[in-house]
Formats: sequence, structure tokens, C-alpha cells
Amino acid sequence: MNIRVFAPAKINLTLRVGAPREDGMHPLQSLVTFADVGDFVEAGASEDLSLTIRGPFAKSLAADDDNLVLRAARALAQAAGVPAKAKLVLDKRLPVASGIGGGSSDAAAALRALSALWRLDWSNAELAELGRSLGSDLPVFFSASASAYMTGLGERCAPMALPDFPAILVNPLTPLATPAVYKQFDTMQLGCALLDAPTPYWQTEDEALHHISVTGNDLEAPAIALAPVISDVLASLRAQETVRYAALSGSGATCFALLADWGSVKALGAKLKARHKTWWIAETRLGGA
Repeated sequence: MNIRVFAPAKINLTLRVGAPREDGMHPLQSLVTFADVGDFVEAGASEDLSLTIRGPFAKSLAADDDNLVLRAARALAQAAGVPAKAKLVLDKRLPVASGIGGGSSDAAAALRALSALWRLDWSNAELAELGRSLGSDLPVFFSASASAYMTGLGERCAPMALPDFPAILVNPLTPLATPAVYKQFDTMQLGCALLDAPTPYWQTEDEALHHISVTGNDLEAPAIALAPVISDVLASLRAQETVRYAALSGSGATCFALLADWGSVKALGAKLKARHKTWWIAETRLGGA
């Protein structure tokens, strides 16, 4: 029996980042949702633990001991007191180091798949708690809703309602390491004190869009400083009449654009793919994963 689990792209619709704490970590506030594009993780029975990586971006990852999927497998086996035996296959369809949580999403999918394969039947809460040891943004992948408000270091996730947005994801295929972006953020002295804020609530889609647009992404400037091509991507998106809002997701270099309807998404996707053949471009619905 093979268990196949979808690992969706995570999109930071907003991202406020505070000044670093004494331990060097940055508090944050982020409105997170998920795309209906992503990777897949498959788990099957085996006499040992192995990982095979395939897909468009397989060459960008190594199936070594540092791979987050294998680390997740070993962590779950140890916590559950079972042998770490599984044949894992990662179908890598998302760009690596792209600000859309691919590695964390893959690890979360591996935890789900292995919980089923090993007949552990762990709850989302139990898997989220284990995920904290692997990365501060893993718990959000076990949220009870399709969108969440992340605070703390990303480990506190409050489920929230958010409209589904037809959207375009664009990455110029420039890998951007998250630690490097945060280092640049500190160099630019952009961090400030974050005041506690309640989970956002809106009655209309226009209210949600207004909040998203005025909040923005605090990592956009440092990411552009390291990868100026992000400016080209954002300029290309923001120049389109059908785009309601465009910004960077996470630490980049993936950018997203929100549009009014699916027809506009398909038309813009075709236009961008014709003009920018070296960019990764995906049409998606945010909040629909």
C-alpha cells in the first residue's frame, strides 16, 4: 500500500517582521494561505528508509540526511517508537528556496503519509507539535482551515476565514536563501517592535484585499537587494490591468498576483509565459488547497 499526500505551496499574503530577539530569531505576523499547486510525497513499505526525488526540480535537492523529508521520517519514527522503514518518493514540482514553504510542506506531507503507512493515526495537533522541532512554519500545514494567521516565530497559527483568490505565482528561478534575506533585513535595520494584533476578520473580499495591500511584506526590500530581478517580476505583474494586487511571498523570490476571476488568470498566465520563457509561472487558486 502506497500513501500519496499533496504538499501545497504556502503563500504569505502579508508578512510583518520584527527586530531580532536576543536569540537572533525574528517575531512575525503573517496571513498565510495555500495554493492548489505543489509537490507530492508518496510513502510505501520497505525494509529500510530511503528517499527518491523526481520531478521538474529534482536536481535542485539532495536526498541526503539533511533533507527535511528524511528528517521528518526519522523524527516521527523516534517519537512513535517504531522502526524508520519506508520508501519515500518526493515529486518536486515547486522551485527550491523560493519563499513558498516547499521544504516544510514536503516534511508535513511526509508526516501525514507515514502516520497513515505506519498506522499511527496521529492527529493534526500531534503532528503539528512534532513539526515544531523541524521548523517554525511546519505547524501551519496542520491548521484546521485553508488559511491561518501566524504569529510568534510562525509556530502559533490561528485558523481564519479568507476568500478564495484566483492568482498567478511567478518565480524568476533565482534561489533565495531565507537566512540571507533575514541577514539583509537586519543590515538594513528594518525591524521594529511588533504590537500584538488580533486575528484579522473581514466581512467582504474588498476589506480583505485592502488589509493585504496596506500590510505588505517587510522582506520585500531586502529580498530585492539580494535579487534585483524580483523588481522586474513585480513590475511586470503590477503593470497588468487585471491584477488587483501583487507582492512577494515570504523571503522570495516567488511573487504572487491576485486577480478578479479565473479567465483573467488564464489570460495573464499565457501572456507571461510567452514573454518570460525562463520564469516559473503557475495559475492557481489561493485558499483552495
